[in-house]
Amino acid sequence: MLRNTSAIKGYTIVANDGHLGTVTDFLFDDVTWLVRWLVVDTGTWLSGRNVLLPASVLGHLDSERSEFSVRLTKQEVKDSPNIDTKRPVSRQMEASVYDYYGWSPYWTSGFYMGGYGYGFGYGGGTTGSIPMQREEDIAASRRSDDDPHLRSIGEVVGYHIHAADGEIGHVEDFLMEEADWSIHYLVVDTKNWWPGKKVLVSPRSVTGIDWTDNLVDINVSRQKVKASPAYDGNTTVDRTYEKKYHNYYGEVRPGSRL
Repeated sequence: MLRNTSAIKGYTIVANDGHLGTVTDFLFDDVTWLVRWLVVDTGTWLSGRNVLLPASVLGHLDSERSEFSVRLTKQEVKDSPNIDTKRPVSRQMEASVYDYYGWSPYWTSGFYMGGYGYGFGYGGGTTGSIPMQREEDIAASRRSDDDPHLRSIGEVVGYHIHAADGEIGHVEDFLMEEADWSIHYLVVDTKNWWPGKKVLVSPRSVTGIDWTDNLVDINVSRQKVKASPAYDGNTTVDRTYEKKYHNYYGEVRPGSRL
């Protein structure tokens, strides 16, 4: 099921022996477009300290209670490595968290979850292929000890979207598949150009993110985006909507191979 990341922000993380804290942000990989970590504010019991939890260890998302469960104790989280979540998270920082909990890092598993909104979660088990350049970027990220392209969703919200022929709006939200934490779409508010209209942009069309100028570049024209299917918060992004969307852009459908 696709969910707005803004709706999940504020969810409670529940440990074996009580509440750990609340979700304040998400760190996603700008190569694979998968959410790798949740930033959790532990509140007063750890003096406002933030901790990182990989999305892969979280239990079921309970939308009625607005919470996730995780098979950890509060003491385990308290003793975990202290990561400054306001700074870029390096591979070494990630490794220290995985080592502490005894988890297997995603970059050593030899398993790629899909990304670009075409993983096994929504499409019935088929992992789509990705462009060769993206595969090379992923491989380089796995080999490197540098920052593995982790970026804050909270930071990118508000970035301007720059089409092939000019700006078209700004990032308002992300739509994420809860089964595998893949980002399917960026929600774009185009009100400065076309009042009242919001549209979805696929990560597949993103050619780069300029962190200095707060821009997301895409490889489609403004007119193409303008004429795309409209989106609002009440829209159910189901197979029917996605079929219409991907037919319009001439893209692969969820669960299909390129």
